Amino acid sequence: MKNNGLAALLVVSIILTSSLFQSTMAAVQPPASSPNNSEFCQKKCEVRCSKAGAHKRCMQECKICCSKCNCVPSGTYGNKSECPCYANLLNSKGTSKCP
Repeated sequence: MKNNGLAALLVVSIILTSSLFQSTMAAVQPPASSPNNSEFCQKKCEVRCSKAGAHKRCMQECKICCSKCNCVPSGTYGNKSECPCYANLLNSKGTSKCP
């Protein structure tokens, strides 16, 4: 009988911890449908594309990727492991869509 109560308490604590973690992570980046998402993407993509030769094209592609994935890797190149969704988006030629 005590084991059932302990198991139930453990399950409840896991659920509460999980929901707390999700709400904390949601505060880090705005949801994709949020009006703030475009501001978030604009700022992140400006950094990402700051050294790109084709700045306008880089910004367009970066903002598309950011709006789909809600993240942009840090720096101006590489670091795509920080955002697997961003890293896995492909263009029609099968190469990376995101700068």
